[in-house]
Amino acid sequence: MSAAEKAGKAGAAKKVVVFDYGFGNVRSAERALARAGADVEITRDYDTAMNADGLLVPGVGAFAACMKGLKEARGDWIIDRRLSGGRPVMGICVGMQILFARGIEHGVQTDGLDEWPGAVEPLQAEIVPHMGWNTVDAPAGSELFAGLDADARFYFVHSYAVHDWSLDVHNPLMQAPKVTWSTHGKPFVAAVENGALWATQFHPEKSGDAGAQLLTNWIGTL
Repeated sequence: MSAAEKAGKAGAAKKVVVFDYGFGNVRSAERALARAGADVEITRDYDTAMNADGLLVPGVGAFAACMKGLKEARGDWIIDRRLSGGRPVMGICVGMQILFARGIEHGVQTDGLDEWPGAVEPLQAEIVPHMGWNTVDAPAGSELFAGLDADARFYFVHSYAVHDWSLDVHNPLMQAPKVTWSTHGKPFVAAVENGALWATQFHPEKSGDAGAQLLTNWIGTL
């Protein structure tokens, strides 16, 4: 039975918007989410994006260009308002990077959305970009990687990453973010689960069965 058939038996499919701000593999993301059982729409319409069960923010290219395009499409406002209301958002690749405080490319610093502290910086590795399949080290209790083997591999294409995670949660009533790491030269943040905000540095829509399972996991939380 396909994921879509299972979703149909369980009830109405979850509505997911792939936010179209001019940067990202929106069609690949649309197809992958549909295979995972979601009712998918590609749009930048404010009301549609706000009212969807889940919002997926893709991203490819330069950090500064993605931030410019996102702001022009009011995506920064939509993401902030959704998260303020506990509405799920997921970022992919540069769509994850712009969630951090700043990006540094070619010596130029650009402000990000500052949902998480930290800087997106050039990868510290002999071979850049990091292009191809790699494993990740997911924390215990991860919902995003539930049902996946420890040696599952995901597809990466990037030259920049976050090497230092600095968000600490000292309030015992708050759940600390779950941070997944990978290594290319120096370890870097590969995924984050933080309340309603999840993100991956790799491309789940290009990661075969492992990526499909990961998207199914996210949709299952909506």
